[in-house]
Amino acid sequence: MKREQKEIVVKELSQIFSDSGVIVIAHYSGLTVSDMSELRNRMRDAESGVRVAKNRLAKIALEGKKNSGLVELLEGQTVLMYSEDPLAAAKVAVKFSGEYENLSILGGALGEEILDLDGITNLSKMPSKEELIETIAGCIGAPASELAQYIVSPGNSIAGLVSALEEKKAA
Repeated sequence: MKREQKEIVVKELSQIFSDSGVIVIAHYSGLTVSDMSELRNRMRDAESGVRVAKNRLAKIALEGKKNSGLVELLEGQTVLMYSEDPLAAAKVAVKFSGEYENLSILGGALGEEILDLDGITNLSKMPSKEELIETIAGCIGAPASELAQYIVSPGNSIAGLVSALEEKKAA
């Protein structure tokens, strides 16, 4: 790889380390080409990315970054999985590593906080933004629904009594 190409790669990696909400680093030794394609497809579906780069170039790109502690994870055949969404890449990575034993998560970063395997796993279990919105909407809507039932309930009781009296009178 020529120097100009290396500079381009370092610039791309620097952008990833600066702009990503979450970065997951894993060993991928033993994954087939089709396995990597599957990983890339799943990440793309989750609006996330996958990047394989030389560790030396990634270490250069990390210099001066808030998440520079990731340097310690860059040993061996590593792959970077990243997303702007702080959960998306972690969720896909953990699920994929459960299905494919050759992808072993080393750790990652959530913003400037460096996470180990347990941290990434716990992060992947958190509810997404959409799930939180649904939960909040349900909590807001439940009291209103109960109030509507209480308001309608006496009217239904009276209507039932009137109907029963009419039937008794007719008989």
